[in-house]
Amino acid sequence: MSARRQTDNPHDEPTPLDPWQDRGVVDRPDDAIPEVLARHLRSWVGAWPAEHPVLIVANPRMDQPVWDGSMGEVVGIADGEGRVVIGVAPALEPLANAAPFVDLDELMRDLPARLERPGQRMFSGVMRWTVTPASLPDAGVWLPIDDPRVPPWLHPFGGDVLVALEDDRYAAGVGIKNHDAWGQELAVATEGAARGRGLARRLVAQAARRVVDEGAVATYLHAPDNVGSARVADAAGFPDRGWKILGMFDASAPPG
Repeated sequence: MSARRQTDNPHDEPTPLDPWQDRGVVDRPDDAIPEVLARHLRSWVGAWPAEHPVLIVANPRMDQPVWDGSMGEVVGIADGEGRVVIGVAPALEPLANAAPFVDLDELMRDLPARLERPGQRMFSGVMRWTVTPASLPDAGVWLPIDDPRVPPWLHPFGGDVLVALEDDRYAAGVGIKNHDAWGQELAVATEGAARGRGLARRLVAQAARRVVDEGAVATYLHAPDNVGSARVADAAGFPDRGWKILGMFDASAPPG
Protein backbone atom coordinates (compact mmCIF):
# COMPACT_ATOMS: atom_id res chain seq x y z
CA MET A 1 0.00 0.00 0.00
CA SER A 2 1.39 3.40 -0.88
CA ALA A 3 1.87 6.21 1.62
CA ARG A 4 -1.24 8.09 2.73
CA ARG A 5 -2.44 10.56 0.12
CA GLN A 6 -2.38 14.27 0.88
CA THR A 7 -5.73 15.96 1.51
CA ASP A 8 -6.98 19.36 0.39
CA ASN A 9 -7.97 20.51 3.90
CA PRO A 10 -5.94 23.53 5.05
CA HIS A 11 -7.35 23.09 8.56
CA ASP A 12 -6.16 19.50 9.18
CA GLU A 13 -4.70 18.92 12.61
CA PRO A 14 -0.88 18.74 12.44
CA THR A 15 -0.65 15.56 14.54
CA PRO A 16 -1.91 12.35 12.90
CA LEU A 17 -4.71 10.63 14.81
CA ASP A 18 -4.82 7.01 15.84
CA PRO A 19 -7.42 5.72 13.35
CA TRP A 20 -8.84 3.19 15.78
CA GLN A 21 -9.20 5.79 18.54
CA ASP A 22 -11.76 7.49 16.29
CA ARG A 23 -14.06 4.45 16.07
CA GLY A 24 -15.88 5.51 19.25
CA VAL A 25 -19.12 7.47 19.11
CA VAL A 26 -19.67 11.10 19.96
CA ASP A 27 -20.80 11.83 23.50
CA ARG A 28 -24.44 12.75 22.90
CA PRO A 29 -26.58 9.58 22.89
CA ASP A 30 -28.71 10.81 19.96
CA ASP A 31 -25.61 11.22 17.81
CA ALA A 32 -24.43 7.62 17.78
CA ILE A 33 -22.01 7.99 14.87
CA PRO A 34 -18.29 7.22 14.74
CA GLU A 35 -16.17 10.09 15.99
CA VAL A 36 -14.17 9.97 12.76
CA LEU A 37 -17.38 10.81 10.84
CA ALA A 38 -18.18 13.65 13.23
CA ARG A 39 -14.68 15.07 12.68
CA HIS A 40 -15.13 14.79 8.92
CA LEU A 41 -18.46 16.63 9.01
CA ARG A 42 -17.08 19.41 11.22
CA SER A 43 -14.26 19.87 8.73
CA TRP A 44 -16.21 19.43 5.48
CA VAL A 45 -19.56 21.06 6.32
CA GLY A 46 -18.39 23.39 9.07
CA ALA A 47 -20.14 22.03 12.20
CA TRP A 48 -21.56 18.94 13.86
CA PRO A 49 -23.86 17.82 15.50
CA ALA A 50 -26.70 18.95 13.29
CA GLU A 51 -29.75 20.72 14.68
CA HIS A 52 -33.47 20.59 14.02
CA PRO A 53 -34.73 22.13 11.88
CA VAL A 54 -31.60 23.83 10.42
CA LEU A 55 -28.19 25.05 11.59
CA ILE A 56 -26.41 27.41 9.15
CA VAL A 57 -22.74 28.17 9.77
CA ALA A 58 -19.89 30.01 8.09
CA ASN A 59 -17.65 27.34 6.57
CA PRO A 60 -14.08 28.52 5.76
CA ARG A 61 -13.69 25.49 3.49
CA MET A 62 -16.02 27.21 1.00
CA ASP A 63 -13.26 29.79 0.40
CA GLN A 64 -10.83 27.05 -0.66
CA PRO A 65 -10.80 24.83 -3.77
CA VAL A 66 -12.26 21.38 -3.22
CA TRP A 67 -10.70 18.04 -4.18
CA ASP A 68 -10.75 18.73 -7.95
CA GLY A 69 -9.81 22.42 -7.78
CA SER A 70 -13.35 23.74 -8.24
CA MET A 71 -15.08 26.18 -5.89
CA GLY A 72 -18.42 25.94 -4.10
CA GLU A 73 -20.48 28.17 -1.81
CA VAL A 74 -22.87 25.78 -0.06
CA VAL A 75 -22.65 22.22 1.26
CA GLY A 76 -24.92 20.59 3.79
CA ILE A 77 -25.90 17.34 5.47
CA ALA A 78 -29.28 16.19 6.76
CA ASP A 79 -29.10 13.19 9.07
CA GLY A 80 -31.65 10.42 9.40
CA GLU A 81 -33.46 12.27 12.20
CA GLY A 82 -34.08 15.32 10.01
CA ARG A 83 -31.44 17.53 11.64
CA VAL A 84 -29.52 19.73 9.21
CA VAL A 85 -26.19 21.55 9.01
CA ILE A 86 -25.61 23.92 6.10
CA GLY A 87 -22.14 25.36 5.64
CA VAL A 88 -21.89 28.48 3.49
CA ALA A 89 -19.02 30.68 2.38
CA PRO A 90 -18.26 33.06 5.28
CA ALA A 91 -19.22 36.15 3.26
CA LEU A 92 -22.69 34.66 2.72
CA GLU A 93 -23.42 33.63 6.30
CA PRO A 94 -25.09 36.93 7.37
CA LEU A 95 -27.47 36.66 4.41
CA ALA A 96 -28.21 32.99 5.10
CA ASN A 97 -29.00 33.68 8.77
CA ALA A 98 -30.97 36.89 8.20
CA ALA A 99 -34.06 35.01 9.42
CA PRO A 100 -34.61 31.43 10.59
CA PHE A 101 -35.90 28.83 8.15
CA VAL A 102 -39.03 27.01 9.28
CA ASP A 103 -37.86 23.68 7.89
CA LEU A 104 -35.66 22.03 5.29
CA ASP A 105 -38.28 22.39 2.56
CA GLU A 106 -38.30 26.17 2.99
CA LEU A 107 -34.50 26.28 2.95
CA MET A 108 -34.31 24.21 -0.22
CA ARG A 109 -36.77 26.54 -1.92
CA ASP A 110 -35.57 29.93 -0.67
CA LEU A 111 -31.84 29.79 0.20
CA PRO A 112 -30.53 30.71 -3.30
CA ALA A 113 -32.67 33.84 -3.40
CA ARG A 114 -31.63 34.81 0.12
CA LEU A 115 -27.99 34.44 -0.92
CA GLU A 116 -28.68 36.66 -3.94
CA ARG A 117 -28.02 33.77 -6.32
CA PRO A 118 -31.20 33.81 -8.45
CA GLY A 119 -29.75 31.48 -11.11
CA GLN A 120 -28.89 28.81 -8.53
CA ARG A 121 -30.99 25.92 -7.27
CA MET A 122 -30.61 23.60 -4.29
CA PHE A 123 -30.27 19.85 -4.78
CA SER A 124 -30.54 16.84 -2.50
CA GLY A 125 -28.93 13.42 -2.89
CA VAL A 126 -28.42 10.26 -0.85
CA MET A 127 -25.40 10.38 1.48
CA ARG A 128 -24.06 7.04 2.74
CA TRP A 129 -21.08 6.28 4.95
CA THR A 130 -19.31 3.27 6.44
CA VAL A 131 -16.47 2.25 8.72
CA THR A 132 -17.33 -1.44 8.17
CA PRO A 133 -17.26 -2.08 4.41
CA ALA A 134 -18.26 -5.45 3.03
CA SER A 135 -15.70 -8.25 2.81
CA LEU A 136 -16.16 -8.82 -0.90
CA PRO A 137 -13.30 -10.22 -3.00
CA ASP A 138 -10.88 -7.65 -4.43
CA ALA A 139 -11.59 -6.78 -8.05
CA GLY A 140 -8.94 -4.24 -8.98
CA VAL A 141 -5.39 -2.98 -8.76
CA TRP A 142 -4.17 0.45 -7.64
CA LEU A 143 -2.61 2.39 -10.50
CA PRO A 144 -1.17 5.92 -10.75
CA ILE A 145 -3.32 8.26 -12.82
CA ASP A 146 -0.60 8.60 -15.46
CA ASP A 147 -0.80 4.88 -16.25
CA PRO A 148 -1.98 4.63 -19.90
CA ARG A 149 -4.71 2.15 -18.90
CA VAL A 150 -6.40 4.71 -16.64
CA PRO A 151 -9.26 6.51 -18.47
CA PRO A 152 -9.55 10.33 -18.47
CA TRP A 153 -12.52 10.46 -16.08
CA LEU A 154 -10.28 9.19 -13.27
CA HIS A 155 -7.47 11.71 -13.84
CA PRO A 156 -8.89 14.55 -11.66
CA PHE A 157 -8.80 12.34 -8.56
CA GLY A 158 -5.00 12.40 -8.44
CA GLY A 159 -2.75 9.91 -6.69
CA ASP A 160 -3.67 6.25 -7.15
CA VAL A 161 -6.99 5.00 -8.51
CA LEU A 162 -8.49 1.54 -8.29
CA VAL A 163 -9.01 -0.15 -11.66
CA ALA A 164 -10.40 -3.51 -12.75
CA LEU A 165 -8.58 -4.77 -15.83
CA GLU A 166 -9.69 -7.35 -18.36
CA ASP A 167 -7.09 -8.45 -20.89
CA ASP A 168 -4.98 -5.61 -19.47
CA ARG A 169 -7.61 -3.02 -20.48
CA TYR A 170 -9.80 -0.85 -18.28
CA ALA A 171 -13.18 -2.35 -17.38
CA ALA A 172 -14.22 -0.39 -14.26
CA GLY A 173 -12.68 1.97 -11.74
CA VAL A 174 -12.99 3.91 -8.50
CA GLY A 175 -11.62 7.35 -7.69
CA ILE A 176 -11.28 8.78 -4.19
CA LYS A 177 -12.22 12.38 -3.40
CA ASN A 178 -9.90 13.40 -0.57
CA HIS A 179 -12.14 15.82 1.31
CA ASP A 180 -10.06 15.86 4.49
CA ALA A 181 -8.08 13.62 6.85
CA TRP A 182 -11.24 11.98 8.22
CA GLY A 183 -13.55 11.51 5.24
CA GLN A 184 -13.02 10.33 1.67
CA GLU A 185 -15.75 9.93 -0.93
CA LEU A 186 -15.79 7.15 -3.52
CA ALA A 187 -16.92 7.43 -7.15
CA VAL A 188 -17.28 4.39 -9.42
CA ALA A 189 -17.98 3.73 -13.10
CA THR A 190 -18.11 0.56 -15.19
CA GLU A 191 -17.77 0.10 -18.93
CA GLY A 192 -20.97 -1.11 -20.58
CA ALA A 193 -19.54 -4.44 -21.67
CA ALA A 194 -18.36 -5.19 -18.10
CA ARG A 195 -21.64 -4.46 -16.30
CA GLY A 196 -23.75 -7.04 -14.53
CA ARG A 197 -20.85 -8.98 -13.03
CA GLY A 198 -20.53 -7.26 -9.68
CA LEU A 199 -17.34 -5.35 -10.47
CA ALA A 200 -18.62 -2.02 -9.14
CA ARG A 201 -19.64 -3.34 -5.73
CA ARG A 202 -16.39 -5.23 -5.30
CA LEU A 203 -14.32 -2.21 -6.30
CA VAL A 204 -16.24 0.09 -3.96
CA ALA A 205 -15.83 -2.33 -1.06
CA GLN A 206 -12.12 -2.74 -1.82
CA ALA A 207 -11.55 1.02 -1.98
CA ALA A 208 -13.59 1.57 1.19
CA ARG A 209 -11.46 -0.95 3.07
CA ARG A 210 -8.36 1.02 2.12
CA VAL A 211 -9.95 4.30 3.25
CA VAL A 212 -10.98 2.79 6.58
CA ASP A 213 -7.58 1.14 7.06
CA GLU A 214 -6.01 4.59 6.66
CA GLY A 215 -8.15 5.97 9.48
CA ALA A 216 -10.98 7.74 7.61
CA VAL A 217 -14.67 7.15 7.02
CA ALA A 218 -15.68 6.17 3.48
CA THR A 219 -18.64 8.02 1.96
CA TYR A 220 -20.72 7.35 -1.14
CA LEU A 221 -23.20 9.76 -2.73
CA HIS A 222 -25.83 9.13 -5.38
CA ALA A 223 -29.05 10.54 -6.82
CA PRO A 224 -32.24 9.34 -5.09
CA ASP A 225 -33.50 7.70 -8.29
CA ASN A 226 -30.23 5.93 -9.18
CA VAL A 227 -31.25 2.35 -8.41
CA GLY A 228 -28.00 0.91 -9.74
CA SER A 229 -25.85 3.04 -7.45
CA ALA A 230 -28.10 2.21 -4.51
CA ARG A 231 -27.61 -1.52 -5.12
CA VAL A 232 -23.84 -1.11 -5.38
CA ALA A 233 -23.78 0.84 -2.12
CA ASP A 234 -25.93 -1.70 -0.27
CA ALA A 235 -23.76 -4.61 -1.41
CA ALA A 236 -20.50 -2.81 -0.61
CA GLY A 237 -21.50 -2.12 3.00
CA PHE A 238 -22.93 1.41 2.76
CA PRO A 239 -26.45 1.20 4.25
CA ASP A 240 -29.04 3.87 3.54
CA ARG A 241 -29.53 5.60 6.89
CA GLY A 242 -31.78 8.30 5.51
CA TRP A 243 -28.95 10.86 5.32
CA LYS A 244 -28.89 13.49 2.57
CA ILE A 245 -26.22 15.57 0.89
CA LEU A 246 -27.37 19.13 0.15
CA GLY A 247 -25.83 21.62 -2.23
CA MET A 248 -26.41 24.39 -4.71
CA PHE A 249 -25.84 24.37 -8.48
CA ASP A 250 -26.09 26.79 -11.38
CA ALA A 251 -29.43 26.06 -13.00
CA SER A 252 -28.74 28.57 -15.77
CA ALA A 253 -25.61 26.81 -17.03
CA PRO A 254 -25.99 24.78 -20.26
CA PRO A 255 -25.87 20.97 -19.83
CA GLY A 256 -22.41 19.44 -19.94
